[in-house]
Amino acid sequence: MNRMSDIQRAINHIEAHLTEKIDYEELAKSLYCSYYHFQRVFSMLCGITLAEYVRRRRLSLAGLDIAAGKLTVTDAALKYGYDTPESFSRAFRRFHGILPSRIRDGKALKIFSEIKLCEVKKGGNDINYTIEEKPELTLVGFKRRFRGVPYGEERTKQEETFYTATRAKQWLLIGASCDYTTDYMIVTNVDDDGYDFYIAYELDEWTRNAMYDKKITGVDFIDKLGFETLVIPKRTYAVFKTAKSKRPISEYIDLRRKIVCDWLNMSPYVLVPAPEVVAMHWRPKGEWAKERYIEIRIPIEKE
Repeated sequence: MNRMSDIQRAINHIEAHLTEKIDYEELAKSLYCSYYHFQRVFSMLCGITLAEYVRRRRLSLAGLDIAAGKLTVTDAALKYGYDTPESFSRAFRRFHGILPSRIRDGKALKIFSEIKLCEVKKGGNDINYTIEEKPELTLVGFKRRFRGVPYGEERTKQEETFYTATRAKQWLLIGASCDYTTDYMIVTNVDDDGYDFYIAYELDEWTRNAMYDKKITGVDFIDKLGFETLVIPKRTYAVFKTAKSKRPISEYIDLRRKIVCDWLNMSPYVLVPAPEVVAMHWRPKGEWAKERYIEIRIPIEKE
């Protein structure tokens, strides 16, 4: 199976029916996959959510229709699926930066073109992975809502900023951790507006219960730090690992790209609605300069 060609077929269908109500669940069925898997693969391959792609395309075409004098604002709102001219005008302004009534004043429009996925063959590209069933994992962490989709440059920049600005919280949880060697990153609650990104650590049950007790910690501010307990259920993952090195961050970013472009494209597995886990083995028992590596766990099931 080729995911890229499947998603391109879906894009072609969407483009042919942009002015109609599109049944995305039926579209997913036509590709023999779940709606969740279809949405996630679309966003991973295209770098934008399915809903955002359709919204931008409709507003782009609506701008061209109004500028060419083919449609009034009211007619454009009706044609491109908005309930009222007012809701259309608000969406139009957010996208184009101007009201639709100002188009003929010579204001510039924004164009969002149709996505064409191109598969470039550059020879063999190995990507090693294992299929593993991981036990239930209980973590304590803190989150930030990230914009966009969980892959690509936008995530990388937000991730770096989040880590840089929360050192004290990290140090506190590292000190409390029963697994000092491993930091976790969790991606969950993915939707059209973004996703929740957690920095988390494994704490034992006693520490999880005692960390908010002033008599034990000697401080009364722990409950104000926004820590949450995350329970990651037992499930099956496709597990990818970077090579061991002093700073495997660049390889980790490249590995994410390979998962999307190479493994996911031809994989016999489908994504399931469960948290994605990144285990950063950052303080190994061996020599740090040689033993650090990052592990990406993608929740999957057999297609």
